[in-house]
Amino acid sequence: KWSKAYCDIFQAEGFKEQGNVFYSKKDYSEAFNYYTKAIDACPKNASYYGNRAATLMMLCRFREALEDSQQAVRLDDCFMKGHLREGKCHLSLGNAMAASRCFQKVLELDPRSGDAQQENKNATALLEFEQMADFSFKKRDFRKVVYCMDRALALASACHRFKILKAECLALLGRYPEAQSVASDILRMDSTNADALYVRGLCLYYEDCIDKAVQFFFQALRMAPDHEKARLACRNAKALKAKKEEGNHAFKNNNYEAAYQLYTEALAIDPNNIKTNAKLYCNRATAGAKLKKLNQAIEDCTSAIKLDDTYIKAYLRRAQCYMDTEQYEEAVRDYEKVYQTEKTSEHKHLLKTAQLELKKSKRKDYYKVLGVGKNATEDEIKKAYRKRALMHHPDRHSAATPEVQKEEEKKFKEVGEAFTVLSDPKKKVRYDNGHDLDDDGCFDGGDFDANNIFRAFFGGHGGGFTFDSSQGIFFFSFHCRHPLVY
Repeated sequence: KWSKAYCDIFQAEGFKEQGNVFYSKKDYSEAFNYYTKAIDACPKNASYYGNRAATLMMLCRFREALEDSQQAVRLDDCFMKGHLREGKCHLSLGNAMAASRCFQKVLELDPRSGDAQQENKNATALLEFEQMADFSFKKRDFRKVVYCMDRALALASACHRFKILKAECLALLGRYPEAQSVASDILRMDSTNADALYVRGLCLYYEDCIDKAVQFFFQALRMAPDHEKARLACRNAKALKAKKEEGNHAFKNNNYEAAYQLYTEALAIDPNNIKTNAKLYCNRATAGAKLKKLNQAIEDCTSAIKLDDTYIKAYLRRAQCYMDTEQYEEAVRDYEKVYQTEKTSEHKHLLKTAQLELKKSKRKDYYKVLGVGKNATEDEIKKAYRKRALMHHPDRHSAATPEVQKEEEKKFKEVGEAFTVLSDPKKKVRYDNGHDLDDDGCFDGGDFDANNIFRAFFGGHGGGFTFDSSQGIFFFSFHCRHPLVY
């Protein structure tokens, strides 16, 4: 028996030495094989487990390394390297408290151990980052959580829990490709990881792929029936889809009030769903525009753009609302943004139309001066001119203060100027098309005379207002004409 035991030890030592050679060459897979042979030959030797643990750590197989380290210190409680490796495994897996206990054990055995002192500081730092992340998550400061998790993962590279928390916060920040990448890496190693399945579903949910998201939430719940986040997300996803579809159905049936209310209810379901909520705001804006709630529609489009500044449909809807409310500068700005992004002929036409309206808005509004609509007939323009010209004629205000006389004279000239343009079909077309009338010789500076137009319109060569105090009316008399009462 002694001879066999001696042979086993001798053989095990040979395997260990061969393992050491491969380890020094960084051929960790071969080193693992030889250390395993050494353990098989002599399973009660703590150092063999310690060596294999070191090899597994180099292969990033920290859970297996942790088991070997724990077996090593069970065999030899004074095996400092075993305690140190166990602590490092705990640290890499994100268990700072357990890691600290291991490092404290090493320091009891050797108070001057520099490795144990440094690793203990790392364990303390890891615990602080974890606590800070937990506090920040409750405050919904997801950027701070990502920062903490990056620092924590630098110390605990194999901790799936930290990776999942980082991925979840990346999803909540709208950084879906990064979140998907982290979750996918974990699922490649562990396809049954409920947290990773949940994050995959969350990314799809926030990218408005609700049906696919629900499938992942169901998978997560199959793996972990008590996964509360997956359950809540699944419920929100189904509710959001149903409410949005109800709103769309109401809109298609021209029931705009109902659609507006349904979109409002959908927006209250999950404030974190940025992409879907952007669409809901835009949908509500469309319903609001149909209901002539143009200012609210503009606000909804602005909310949609804040959530998704690449959302072309929201820019287009807001621009149209700006056009409808004659806010042409804002409309031009939105159409320019759209055209820069998508240079289509339709977007170019919309931009040019808005630019034209902006240009026209900066001129005198002759229709407004006469108090008529832009589709006014020739007779309506004449009647409006007759009324406004008599209202602002200087003779009617001869008894007023100089300031009032000056203002009324200015308005009288504007009325004549407006009539000159709008009563001439060619000039009216040019004016309506936004052309500069000065370039066409319509006006020649200071020679414009509103009184000449007034006399020509009323058919006389002079005259003026007379006020009859007994009757309380104005008379206007023309040369070669009998007085007319207005």
